[in-house]
Amino acid sequence: MDLPWHLILMSLVYIVAGANHFRNPTMYERIIPPYIPYPKMANYISGFAEILLGFLLCFSFSSVYAAWGIIGLLIAFVPTHIYMLTDKKASFGLPIWLLLLRLPLQLGLIVWAYQYT
Repeated sequence: MDLPWHLILMSLVYIVAGANHFRNPTMYERIIPPYIPYPKMANYISGFAEILLGFLLCFSFSSVYAAWGIIGLLIAFVPTHIYMLTDKKASFGLPIWLLLLRLPLQLGLIVWAYQYT
């Protein structure tokens, strides 16, 4: 299995990010918008999905599906970024310019994942 370095990097990004949902759940629960029910469960489901999709990127039979799954997750996370912009508690005191920068970064991650569809 000869994977390009950029696919390995992408896989590791999602595996590590997903694992962090379990390592530091309160941080993630804090940024989940209040209209999403069961924030603890939402956090664990999204963390598990990131880990699973990160692993599935590494196999030819599943990489296309995993990339589409990652795109779906990234789109699903947009309300969290907007919530962080609008709620002082969820923003962790980060400057507004940094919070705004996360939205185009999200688009860049979507484009990166799309390369593998």
